[in-house]
Amino acid sequence: MTILIDQPSLDSQFDEKNVHSKETNELVLDGGFPLPKEVSQNGFTAPDMNSFGHSFRDYDAESERQKGVEEFYRLQHINQTYDFVKKMSEHYKKLDKAEMGIWECCELLNDVVDESDPDLDEPQIQHLLQSAEAIRKDYPNEDWLHLTALIHDLGKVLLLPQFGELPQWAVVGDTFPVGCAFDEANVHHKYFKDNPDFKNPAYSTKDGVYTKGCGLNNVMMSWGHDDYMYLVAKENGTTLPSAGLFIIRYHSFYPLHKESAYTHLMNDEDHENLKWLHVFNKYDLYSKSKVLVDVEKVKPYYESLIEKYFPAKLRW
Repeated sequence: MTILIDQPSLDSQFDEKNVHSKETNELVLDGGFPLPKEVSQNGFTAPDMNSFGHSFRDYDAESERQKGVEEFYRLQHINQTYDFVKKMSEHYKKLDKAEMGIWECCELLNDVVDESDPDLDEPQIQHLLQSAEAIRKDYPNEDWLHLTALIHDLGKVLLLPQFGELPQWAVVGDTFPVGCAFDEANVHHKYFKDNPDFKNPAYSTKDGVYTKGCGLNNVMMSWGHDDYMYLVAKENGTTLPSAGLFIIRYHSFYPLHKESAYTHLMNDEDHENLKWLHVFNKYDLYSKSKVLVDVEKVKPYYESLIEKYFPAKLRW
């Protein structure tokens, strides 16, 4: 059966006015998560500092956590090769690790902390709900985007024993194409020199094994939670629009959506979907907070979205 879904229109979203509290200095979401009252014309205004008192995505700030983040990227850049990604993709596309619903998977993330993230040390389910609730306030009519925010990091279950207990460098962190030259926009680029693909003539040119404008769907990305969750959603017949799947698959592709690297590989559909990824990204990055969402209070709303866009049980 083929299900046709209207692709969401981005332009109309910026004409809508958001309603914020006049009585207090903050906007309080259903889950008790506050946002600053001050908003830009596009809604949510990003804070200046993360929960550790540093600028967001500041990979040079001196701290013990930053040292761990840099070591993470050293290992990631050395080990994420074209052959490794191909091997992981073939292994996990079998979807034979578990059978469970989306919310069950959300609860599994309570024990997961992303060591590559310099901005957050809270359990992942809190980050998911913080992002989703912030988007929900600014884009109340785009329920697909609320759900996309909730599930975008579920692939991090790859860190758990049931899913292979992969090392952090094979699950989290910024993603990048393999099979072509490593762009200098990649954070801690210097460590790529020890990657076996770095000097491989087939993979060391700008296009590598790809052609200009081939489309990101035809490009192999470094393996991690992004590609895994995209695979799970697609193969289980989600009815999320293509923009939602694009966000899931490329939300960690910071060299693209922050530095505009690798755009030569994009096609027209990628450029359209990238507009929604830019919208999503500020909530994904800047809604990370020490203020926790009341999970039980918001759970019924998100369960209704899960039922709308996914089957009750998924193969993982």
